[in-house]
Amino acid sequence: MMHKIILSVSSLFFLTLSLHANTISITGTVVSDNQKYIGARYMGYVKEVYVNIGDRVKREDDLFKMDSAEFDILKEQTNLALEQAEILTDVYRSKLDEIRRNKALLSRNKNSAFNFNDMNENLSITAEHTQSMLKAMQAIVRNAAQKAKEVSVISHYLEVKAPSNGIIVQKNLHVGDMVMPGFPVMILVDLDHLEIEAQVSESDLLKINEGDFVKFQIPSIRYKGRGRIKSIVPSANPMTHTFTIRIKFKRDNKKIYPGMYTKILIEYNPALYESSFSSH
Repeated sequence: MMHKIILSVSSLFFLTLSLHANTISITGTVVSDNQKYIGARYMGYVKEVYVNIGDRVKREDDLFKMDSAEFDILKEQTNLALEQAEILTDVYRSKLDEIRRNKALLSRNKNSAFNFNDMNENLSITAEHTQSMLKAMQAIVRNAAQKAKEVSVISHYLEVKAPSNGIIVQKNLHVGDMVMPGFPVMILVDLDHLEIEAQVSESDLLKINEGDFVKFQIPSIRYKGRGRIKSIVPSANPMTHTFTIRIKFKRDNKKIYPGMYTKILIEYNPALYESSFSSH
């Protein structure tokens, strides 16, 4: 009998809480937490496009390629400059080796050599000059190699690849279009990391906290789910006096996509809210 009384009191307590629990009803939108805006690093014309809107891609898949005619010429020029510098470096290195051999030979036969001192001095001067030219050419080779590396990197960026797995939801380019650096031409959305973004009025801000569980539904697909407030952006919209919240949830329905309209219910205890309000 005592257990029944305790159970009744406990049930009454939770019933009282549920009766006193209020809800905040707001609307939101499904968004991707990993949305990429894709553009080009260099100005140029589009040579090939490999994807369309709705295509699923994996990381490092080719998206589009820019015309590389000018860069191909630049690459050939830098490679040619590097090759010529390396040839001249080998020439001066061989010449310096030859001078050193001649000096060694002259030293072994200095007793029989005619005008040894003058010949030795001339070889030393020539060796010094050749050594200076060799160092200069070696510096040119290093600069040319660096330039060739930079051009190679630029050429690599002309082939734009997917930065992550996802689906192409927007594409604003076609073959022949000119692409400007800094302007996105594609949007890639990661469907594995979806969240709900909503606005909460400033007057309701004290009623919610990060980590609170919420209920939501997506009317278009008759889906009901449960999520958790991931973050409350600490900056109000001065025009609407609302705060942005992000709700994390598990995507267990493959028909949930970014941009979908959602209805959200956030329960709160008015007693706690009033207590917090009165304390201030």
